[in-house]
Amino acid sequence: MSDTIEKIKCLIIGSGPAGYTAAIYASRADLKPVLYTGLEPGGQLTTTTEVDNFPGYPEGIDGPTMMIQLQQQAERFGTQVRIGMATSVEFSKEHGGWHKVIIDGNKEVHAQTVIISTGATAKYLGLPSEQRLRGGGVSACAVCDGFFYRNQDVAIVGAGDTAAEEATYLANICKSVTMLVRKDFMRASKAMQHRVENTPNLTVLYNTEVDEVLGDQVVEGLRIVNNKTGEKSEIAITGLFIAIGHTPNTSIFKGQLDMDETGYLITEGKSAKTNLPGVFAAGDVQDKEYRQAITAAGSGCMAALDAERYLAATGH
Repeated sequence: MSDTIEKIKCLIIGSGPAGYTAAIYASRADLKPVLYTGLEPGGQLTTTTEVDNFPGYPEGIDGPTMMIQLQQQAERFGTQVRIGMATSVEFSKEHGGWHKVIIDGNKEVHAQTVIISTGATAKYLGLPSEQRLRGGGVSACAVCDGFFYRNQDVAIVGAGDTAAEEATYLANICKSVTMLVRKDFMRASKAMQHRVENTPNLTVLYNTEVDEVLGDQVVEGLRIVNNKTGEKSEIAITGLFIAIGHTPNTSIFKGQLDMDETGYLITEGKSAKTNLPGVFAAGDVQDKEYRQAITAAGSGCMAALDAERYLAATGH
């Protein structure tokens, strides 16, 4: 463990739209924020080739470039962006107390405010062909990437409300949608199931799993298998959407911060406040409803404003 303890006003854990936006607002408020990027600097958007739905980019922008620009904007106002990962935390329960955060297992940081923007990780099937074609037709966000497959044949994997909602969304813009459900029933609500059943260009295949994603550089099709009969077949598609859920990156906060049953951090009302004073949450780590870059950025702004007001109230 480091002999020296660094004391700072505002620590931001995690990059991505939420973390960088929080950094922009916090640095402009003279909170002198320090941001640690985590294992995936830039967050989920670094795996996205084109971002067409973020305001201000009429021609679109690729995800990695957008994250670099957000980082540069945060640094322009004085944010210290550091490569590193929070490995353990010990939050104070006292109003005005210091929060202890260990970085990379050896550096100790004490912060008056902490903004958590560690995001959530999309669940994938784990197939080598799927991982190889991420960004080449395999996506975990239909709302983000569906537009690029307008009038094309696509498939979506999943059986819950999110999968059903994304399937019907895709059906509005794609030529056809094949929905692959692992069991012989859907977990989605009856209302969502009725929407799926009443969508003419949406076909549901039950007891069906992906055996392999076909294509060298881009998705060209799927080899699917019926898990009851073992029968394999192929379908031609250009896009595969995975909608089997997300895992919030909150494991190190368990036992200290309030979470829902799936691990998402709970914030108070319309604020970014957690159940502990001086600790705030922004972005996908506390949002399982929208999960968009623009909503993450907005919540990052909220977290920074909440942190600024908290420091003012505590006399700092």
